[in-house]
Amino acid sequence: MRRQSKRFLVAGAIGAGLLAAAASAQDSTGRARARELGIEPGVFPPGALNAITDVAGVRVGHTTLIEGDDVRTGVTAIVPHDGNLFQEKVAGAVFVGNAFGKLAGSTQVEELGTIETPIVLTNTLSVGTAVAATVAHTLRREGNETIGSVNALVGETNDGGLNDIRGQHVTERHVWDAIDTAAAGPVAEGSVGAGTGTRAFGWKGGIGTSSRRLPDRLGGYTIGVLVQSNYGGVLTIDGVPVGKELDRYAYAPPPQASATGSAPTRGPSNEGDGSCMIVVATDAPVDARDLKRIAARAVFGLGRTGSSYGNGSGDFAIAFTTAPAMRSQFGERTPRERSVLQPDAVSPLFQATLEATEEAIYNSMLQATTVTGNGRTAEAIPIADVRAALRKYGRGQ
Repeated sequence: MRRQSKRFLVAGAIGAGLLAAAASAQDSTGRARARELGIEPGVFPPGALNAITDVAGVRVGHTTLIEGDDVRTGVTAIVPHDGNLFQEKVAGAVFVGNAFGKLAGSTQVEELGTIETPIVLTNTLSVGTAVAATVAHTLRREGNETIGSVNALVGETNDGGLNDIRGQHVTERHVWDAIDTAAAGPVAEGSVGAGTGTRAFGWKGGIGTSSRRLPDRLGGYTIGVLVQSNYGGVLTIDGVPVGKELDRYAYAPPPQASATGSAPTRGPSNEGDGSCMIVVATDAPVDARDLKRIAARAVFGLGRTGSSYGNGSGDFAIAFTTAPAMRSQFGERTPRERSVLQPDAVSPLFQATLEATEEAIYNSMLQATTVTGNGRTAEAIPIADVRAALRKYGRGQ
């Protein structure tokens, strides 16, 4: 007899009238975002929400699956604009840091430089289901009645430690729910959506987001980043070796019993494997070539957090622009004029991407709550201990 499912559908946004209540709810969990700890990577300010949804038109939706003792997984969908994405494709690109992963649809993005479906994130063994569901969702949209080819873009990380991944519990409806509930506004972070069962640096990972807005003298463009963190290494926050300070890091020597014979207390280390999916959005009018360069900076940004880019780590970044001038109309064959940002003007976007990626990773862990599933527990990183480590090195507040 199948256990009753406890499923949460978490929209990617909260209405403005509920924002204060949401903030209070977050405080009551004892969790925090990076800036609440005084961690402000880089030199550019965040957008109003400090989220990928600061890029106008971008929406995020989550489906969170929590069932019985062993199902801890979900789906996260990033929708680039409100229109028919297949009919009005956005310019996009993919950069591969380490290709131990399954990023379905990436070869066509690489070839054509366009993205024509929502970007869907889930677990490794649900990629096939998510592809089929995203294709079906596209086919049923008004205006797409005659199309015969759809390139769904689906990424993953492996949540098999906390989740019964072999059970393939994600269904078509779960993918549709994530896409259909996607909304602008504040984005739920931590142990939600595709981040429900993930782990990072020996603690609970999850979904995290951040943004940067360039000053008007540099174009006034916005960069937003969303991550699905599930990887390892030696956690570094704002330059502080937090993983070493908290005695949980990759390749740590085996813990030794104390002189009194008590058991060692070190928590589970990680050996650098895992995966991280990164989605970068911008409103800057950049083409696919420079979007790939922007995506590369997102993968480079993982290095600031202590990533090992291990053999079994699938580290991918997807970047797209919402700029209308850079979109491709389905079936369009006539030339049209476009104003494209020149490569010499892209460097500030690189900086903003590095900063937002770093902060999104921190938010994914700091907002995550402890999750037990599949016979294992992934502890939320202890906020008080992080604060203490930061203060030891003159950081944070």
